[in-house]
Amino acid sequence: MKFPKEVNRYCPYCHKHKKHTVSLYKKGKERMLNHGRRRVERKKKGYGSFPKEIFHKNAKLNKKSLPIFECTDCGKKHYGKSYRVKKFELQQV
Repeated sequence: MKFPKEVNRYCPYCHKHKKHTVSLYKKGKERMLNHGRRRVERKKKGYGSFPKEIFHKNAKLNKKSLPIFECTDCGKKHYGKSYRVKKFELQQV
């Protein structure tokens, strides 16, 4: 799917239609001391096998792409509608 790098859309912070720059959401680096990671490490500690079963039936082929819109006027960011596509590319219009 081709998506423009700049879009004119409503900014919920300015309460006006303004030009927005578009970027894609990327997952941040996981912290090693968060609760879920500590729980998995504690379960893995005692014995050799993996504590949770590994899911082998993958139903979904594509990840969801989530565009982030940044207002050029106020600089605030907000999410748009996520799309399940194989390829999500931003292009200059």
